[in-house]
Amino acid sequence: QNENIRCLTTRDHFGFECLPTQLVTKSLQKGFTFNILCVGETGIGKSTLINTLFNTNLKDSKSSHFYSNVGLKVKTYELLERNVPLKLTIVKTVGYGDQLSKEASYKPVVEYIDAQFELYLQEELKIKRSLADFHDSRIHVCLYFIAPTGHSLKTLDLITMKSIDSKVNIIPLIAKADALSKSDLQRFKSNVMRELISSGIRLYQFPAYDETSAQASASVENENHCDLVKLRDILLCTNMEDLKEQTHTYLYESYRSNKLQKLGFTDVGPDNQPVSFQELYKAKRQEFYDQCKKEEAELKQRFMQRVKEKEATFKDAEKE
Repeated sequence: QNENIRCLTTRDHFGFECLPTQLVTKSLQKGFTFNILCVGETGIGKSTLINTLFNTNLKDSKSSHFYSNVGLKVKTYELLERNVPLKLTIVKTVGYGDQLSKEASYKPVVEYIDAQFELYLQEELKIKRSLADFHDSRIHVCLYFIAPTGHSLKTLDLITMKSIDSKVNIIPLIAKADALSKSDLQRFKSNVMRELISSGIRLYQFPAYDETSAQASASVENENHCDLVKLRDILLCTNMEDLKEQTHTYLYESYRSNKLQKLGFTDVGPDNQPVSFQELYKAKRQEFYDQCKKEEAELKQRFMQRVKEKEATFKDAEKE
């Protein structure tokens, strides 16, 4: 009686373990992006470090020491390593620290970081958005080059890092450290870290996913030894995706929420109940319309008043 009944046998293989492979394939087809901001004085070694980090010669024109204002030089490179494409954008300061006004030195850096957040936000708010094809220019990490004075940080260093620590992942580097002896370098590192902590400046914290990355992070934080190879490993090999995730999840979200709150948007109403974006938009639109009508009425009233004053002046002139 049961000969015609179809039986399905269970298998121990369903296929969803291939999901990571699908993600890898899709990511390789799309490619990766990474944006680095290098902040430091002219001639401090920004280009040399970048060339060494990526083991290539990223052609770049030399910068002059005579700039009236701080500028930012933006260059994008297409790199390929073992069939893994990377669109690398390097942003370098030009003329940084040459101005008498400290605000003139750090303000362009802050404005550039905010401008990239704003570009992404504007694309996000479009009705027809294309974030998949949008070139994400948000800065993922800031390599801050510290002059090897051997004493302490400059006031400009503290002001700049304090101004951008909520907008970008900061990794401070002592430039041309070979100019200092080992004892002076260790003392200088201790002074720098003490000043950063006392000033409340937030630096990028390297996560420890596994034993290998934990050892790499410990080597960088160790004041006794820290070389370029370990910096390259923790920056590119183990923490590049974390830097990008921190930029999007925390830094950009903070900028986005602050910007929308300034525009008057909120998640809850006066009764502490959720408010839909559409309802809030309609309310803001009506508020803006009412304000325009009010200003228009005031302008008409002022215009009519001036007309009456002119008419009275003309009548007096006619009488004379």
